[in-house]
Amino acid sequence: MVFWPKNYDFSLESNFCDILIITLTRFKGIKTKLKTKLVTKLNSMNLLKLSFLLFLISFTTTAQDFSDIDKSPMDAVITRNQDNSPLARIIYSSPKKKGREIFGKLVPFNKIWRTGANEATEITFYENVNFNGTKVEAGTYSLYTIPEEKQWTIIINKKINVWGAYSYDESLDLLRTTVPAKSTAAPVEDFSITFKPKSNGSDLLMGWDDTFVEIPIKKAD
Repeated sequence: MVFWPKNYDFSLESNFCDILIITLTRFKGIKTKLKTKLVTKLNSMNLLKLSFLLFLISFTTTAQDFSDIDKSPMDAVITRNQDNSPLARIIYSSPKKKGREIFGKLVPFNKIWRTGANEATEITFYENVNFNGTKVEAGTYSLYTIPEEKQWTIIINKKINVWGAYSYDESLDLLRTTVPAKSTAAPVEDFSITFKPKSNGSDLLMGWDDTFVEIPIKKAD
């Protein structure tokens, strides 16, 4: 049995119950809204994480796709004087042999050659030089060659930034000189150009397959 105080106003009890019910109902509504917002936020975060993960996968796949890499990559060689100042530089593209017969076949004899692949090979002299005994002023030129079985014709041409030998203009030749063709000790897979430093300059070496040539470059007096 419950004993209520005398003259207890039961209307207060009723009001209190109503207030409590309303409060709990509102709390439940707030709780539901908070839960909904939290779920929405978590879903958004998961979606962002998933999107970022897919981006990383896509980027990694793209970054590792080297299928379009140049088959004749560009290379550059430079030779310096004894005081470390630059004497000459060559920029060229380096094709591969790939089991093919090169000179006399892939590269025909007695025809102008870009001396590599893609753009015509470019040579820069940083000071006046004697190129196989002929004086050449400092500057940038195209380097063409005409391979033959016993010798090569080396050509320094004034026209630069050209593709292959298609626009070669003989009237722009600065010089033509010949050097003997020599046999390599072993087959050279990649067409290669390098310098062999000497006391007053460098020898320019160009070789591919079983053949190479050597051109002396000396500082001009």
